[in-house]
Amino acid sequence: MIDFQLSVQPQTEQRLRKILSQVQDTEMFARNIISYQIAELQKGILNLRLDLKEFEQKYQMTSEEFQERFSQGVLGDDADFMVWSGLYEMLCHNQMQLSELR
Repeated sequence: MIDFQLSVQPQTEQRLRKILSQVQDTEMFARNIISYQIAELQKGILNLRLDLKEFEQKYQMTSEEFQERFSQGVLGDDADFMVWSGLYEMLCHNQMQLSELR
């Protein structure tokens, strides 16, 4: 059993306590929260991959190749490249979070 504290606003605490008071199976409740977060990360990853695919097709290189060249300063600071880099960083971050939850 885990005992932890959350730092939330009083109204949020009250609402959370209300939900928890109605939960009969806290294990299932916790698993559902984790499953929800996993599903959200998976949706986010899918959407990011779709966005990245557009850049990959436009510039004829993978996002991994792009990121390496971009970080070396070879490609410059075009607005597309800034967005592409940000999307790729978000993808990597989401993938890391997802792997930690599985």
